[in-house]
Amino acid sequence: MNNIVIIRGGGDIATGIAHRLHQSGFKVVILEIPQPTVVRRTVAFAQAVIQSSPMAVEGVTARLSLLDEVKEVLSSNQIPVLLAPEHPSVKQVISTLKPLAVVDAIIAKHNLGTQITDATIVIGVGPGFTAGTDVHAVVETMRGHDLGRVIYQGKAIKNTGVPGQVGGYTLERLIKAPVAGVFSGCRQIGDAVAAGEVVGHVGDTPVVVAITGVVRGLLQNGLIVRPGMKLGDIDPRCCREHCFTISDKARAIGGGVLEAILHLGGKHE
Repeated sequence: MNNIVIIRGGGDIATGIAHRLHQSGFKVVILEIPQPTVVRRTVAFAQAVIQSSPMAVEGVTARLSLLDEVKEVLSSNQIPVLLAPEHPSVKQVISTLKPLAVVDAIIAKHNLGTQITDATIVIGVGPGFTAGTDVHAVVETMRGHDLGRVIYQGKAIKNTGVPGQVGGYTLERLIKAPVAGVFSGCRQIGDAVAAGEVVGHVGDTPVVVAITGVVRGLLQNGLIVRPGMKLGDIDPRCCREHCFTISDKARAIGGGVLEAILHLGGKHE
């Protein structure tokens, strides 16, 4: 049985999906870009690209690899992370590996080239996809009653621009770039901070947090950012351990993707 699953994206949501599928016996391959803009770096397999060394999340290791190294890395029970920054390179990987499923977990809020013909099973994560048209299934990413629900006809809830409520806060949780420039953080993921505290700079402009909590995510230093771009987030629940484990949201979405693969895969047996 071909049980290779290609996941586009290596952020924290994609990592939750990859972890769930890996632990369920699937051979997972992640496709990433050369400069990932992930904020929850402690629980993102994209970090394997950023640090050019293996990245472990809850006992599962991902490794930056070349296409001809995929078989070897998979045989070592690890997840290969391939650089596929452009549409042609993504299609080349799909053509070479011939996966059972392709999961678009870039979370771009729109489709960046994923097609229903890419594999036997094609799944879109979050808004931007239409089940039955460009993918076989969509998994809901909006926090609330339908989080993780599998949609076989139609779309996920539209992006509202307002993150889900955590600890009574929504937009206040986000750390955003005040201006354009190069970001440099001065605090670490897991640090406790107070409202009004500086956690970094964009150029010479300080980046200030709006609420008290722990730094759950923070962008890698040295990246060029635009005004309003998400640089990180604060968790008001103040549980440091949450910064280093897969979130409830990522686990729910991972469960939805697993359900969709098993459900759709059964129809092709």
